[in-house]
Amino acid sequence: MSEPRTATGLRFSAALSAKPDTAEAIDDVCRRAVSELGQHADLALVFVSPHHGPDFGALAASISQQTRTAALIGATGESIVGTGNELEGRPAIALWLAHLPGVTVRPMHLELRETPEGVTFTGWPDDLPAEWPAGSALLTLGDPFSFPVHEFLQRINDDHPGVPVVGGMASGGQGPGENRLLFGAGEVERGAVAALLSGPVRIRTVVSQGCRPIGRHFVVTRARQNVIQELGGKPPLEQLQELFATLSPGEQELVRRGLHVGRAITEYRDNFGRGDFLVRNVIGADPGSGSIAIGDLVRPGQTVQFHVRDAETAHEDLELLLARSSSSPDFAPLAALLFTCNGRGTRLFSQPHHDAGLLKAQWGDIPVAGFFAQGELGPISGKNFIHGFTASVALFEPGDERPV
Repeated sequence: MSEPRTATGLRFSAALSAKPDTAEAIDDVCRRAVSELGQHADLALVFVSPHHGPDFGALAASISQQTRTAALIGATGESIVGTGNELEGRPAIALWLAHLPGVTVRPMHLELRETPEGVTFTGWPDDLPAEWPAGSALLTLGDPFSFPVHEFLQRINDDHPGVPVVGGMASGGQGPGENRLLFGAGEVERGAVAALLSGPVRIRTVVSQGCRPIGRHFVVTRARQNVIQELGGKPPLEQLQELFATLSPGEQELVRRGLHVGRAITEYRDNFGRGDFLVRNVIGADPGSGSIAIGDLVRPGQTVQFHVRDAETAHEDLELLLARSSSSPDFAPLAALLFTCNGRGTRLFSQPHHDAGLLKAQWGDIPVAGFFAQGELGPISGKNFIHGFTASVALFEPGDERPV
């Protein structure tokens, strides 16, 4: 159980239960989180392992009733996160509550629909203004089998530039219809559930892709779709071979295990570092032409750099970015949400509770909840993307009074 954090009226609490009986686990997290919050909840987020199925609708209804909030969103996750803990592959429910005076909370269930005018996303609240209020943030939980998250994020980037989208794609299911999303007092099988927050709360984001660059950056001089054909006028494999010869034996081994390419989000700078690249896997190579294929579209003129990933690098990256987020000496987040990849945890690190533990080491027992996702959502250099092997963190702090 975390301690509630308050400032300027904002108040948060979180509880995690490993009880295998669903009714007992619900009562456990609701009793503790509601008691510690001490106020009515304006927003509830729930993360639940598949062990507590199949009636997630009844689960959502019970939590909504006990917390007395209709603004509830949630998702299933193969592993569940609570303050300082990551319960992997075990029955678990995490409940995160927020009392947000002055903040407008707009929950929504979004789906892609075909219309005579083309495809569109439906489910936006009727009172949602065309221009979202300054300082807005969108918490989003999606189903990976039914929600086109790439198109959705591009739409947000185009229509509402600068609004961060933070969250993750539900996990634990092996195919369509096996994940669940919680919305209000019920469940949905398709689309995404989200909550748009606007008003006197600020959400600071940390997106740790767990990689570090090696060598120097290159300009793509020839490419087609997701295939890089030339880097700096040479085949990419030739550039990689030249780089490989300069690496330490340890770095060479990381390249052999799995190579990544980071694409610079903006070209208008001379120096690039962590947080400047969108990292994607190398998914194939053609020794004949020397080209490589990556898990993203690429075009001539873009700046890219080879990256490697391992447990040490992932630890260092998240630790550094969490520390960097405390840019002012008095920054102390009141609460956090953590969406970490289902390829992290003990699949990557030698010790359990790694990502949740780093948040606790940085800020103590602030209320934290989240889950292991099948794709993590978060902004890089001001643009929203879906990631893999990433820890995406939303940090909550008091914000300025803004019109809502």
